[in-house]
Amino acid sequence: MPTLTLKVNGRDITRDVAPQTLLVEFIRETLRLTGTHVGCDTAQCGACTVHVDGRAMKSCNMLALQAQGASITTIEGLAAADGTMHPMQAAFRACHGLQCGFCTPGMVMSAVDLVQRHGCHSEAQVREALEGNICRCTGYHNIVKAVQQAATQMTAQA
Repeated sequence: MPTLTLKVNGRDITRDVAPQTLLVEFIRETLRLTGTHVGCDTAQCGACTVHVDGRAMKSCNMLALQAQGASITTIEGLAAADGTMHPMQAAFRACHGLQCGFCTPGMVMSAVDLVQRHGCHSEAQVREALEGNICRCTGYHNIVKAVQQAATQMTAQA
């Protein structure tokens, strides 16, 4: 089996991995980081979104070996070392941007990438950017509010 070496949530990881292993499987089953969810297995829902070298990627659509040498951030790695929530996590909580919570990790990871790369504040921008993330419970109104609130905080901190 090939050896995979990468950084996950700031930790250096080296593991043997079968060539057909998806990144989402590696994260959940090998590393036991279960905040990254498997929703559709077809890259349609976004529940498996993680950051790969700082960019949001759907980890069910990527082989683990494709992440060789990469830096991966999962929802577990988003909060500060002392447990303080990332502004996006705090905004989702404050704005009630979740119901069942299944889509929330992927939504949060996609939203962080959106704000970091584009600084999006408008409702239209946020809605368009999150098209690849499906929430089956909400009408997205509170999710959009959360992203806008976090964008303001993240922009002020930058």
